[in-house]
Amino acid sequence: MKTHVTFPFVRRFAGISSWILAACLSGCSHHPKTNDPMEIFIAKMVSVHQFNETELRAVLAEAKIKDDILAKMAKPAEGLPWYKYRQIFITDDRVAAGIKFWDDNAATLAEVEHHYGVPAQVIVAILGVETTYGQNTGKYRVLDALATLGFAYPRRSEFFLSELEQFLLLCREEHIKPSILLGSYAGAMGLPQFMPSSFRRYAVDFKSDKSRDIWHGNADVIASIANYFVQFHWHTGQPVATPATTTSTHYKSLLNDNLKPDLRLAELESLDLKISQPLAFTEKVKILELKQEQGEELWAVTDNFYCLTRYNHSALYAMAVYQLSESILNKRGQTHEQTHNSNAFSGGMQFF
Repeated sequence: MKTHVTFPFVRRFAGISSWILAACLSGCSHHPKTNDPMEIFIAKMVSVHQFNETELRAVLAEAKIKDDILAKMAKPAEGLPWYKYRQIFITDDRVAAGIKFWDDNAATLAEVEHHYGVPAQVIVAILGVETTYGQNTGKYRVLDALATLGFAYPRRSEFFLSELEQFLLLCREEHIKPSILLGSYAGAMGLPQFMPSSFRRYAVDFKSDKSRDIWHGNADVIASIANYFVQFHWHTGQPVATPATTTSTHYKSLLNDNLKPDLRLAELESLDLKISQPLAFTEKVKILELKQEQGEELWAVTDNFYCLTRYNHSALYAMAVYQLSESILNKRGQTHEQTHNSNAFSGGMQFF
């Protein structure tokens, strides 16, 4: 049930202490008021999902409204220009850590790539961008994050209340106490930073141990990311992006916020656009303009790039994942080749 509400209740308790919230929850009438988001939410969970009202109120009474979460939502990293955004994620340390994660989980990554068709480097790069391979999975209680954004962030309250609903269902299904799970300030969880709805739809029990563990089980983490992209129509074997060049400004008429590829390859020449390499298995591309310190750079991106944006609806995010994946793949190949050559040379020396 989607209910559009006003937010006088939200404005009253945004920033107030948790004991006031608890008092409101324990004292409110069973029947929701039309302008009371909390009561509307409780009524839905009880009527649609058969939650026990008393137990649900007790859970929600533990939620704390976090002002710093609201502040972070006002200044997302995606608001940076590309050259600054890139500096956050494409670093030598992140590439090296990605190579180590790949080497440590090589057998699983190979098995998952074979099963799902999603390249290992893309899966590794997602983990690199999201949590630095599990080093930073979030310090906020998911319950607090989703309650804050659901009840005190009107601009996206509908989305986050839906995620709070999914979170409580997830906790019931997985037998997890809602107050113990930690995640990002937006409520994303585990190594792959799945929102609760994504966990319920796409998380995979890859080891068949009756648990979908995206917090500690690397096999489930890796397979869940791959499954996510398969469900959003990843095209096995299709490239992701290639640089483009032009000597005119005709391409600017193509720029818009829609990230779905909409330009046929045959049309590139008429717009004075050239790509640096052929794009196999691609019929259409999207032209992106990314801001560098000295001007702009152009990219032609494919449906697989669009697929990456389904993880985070940002061209900057998808480009960071792509470039990190390529850096990890290339550097890992060089490292392994050097190791192989070194071992071969050392082995040869034994004959002298």
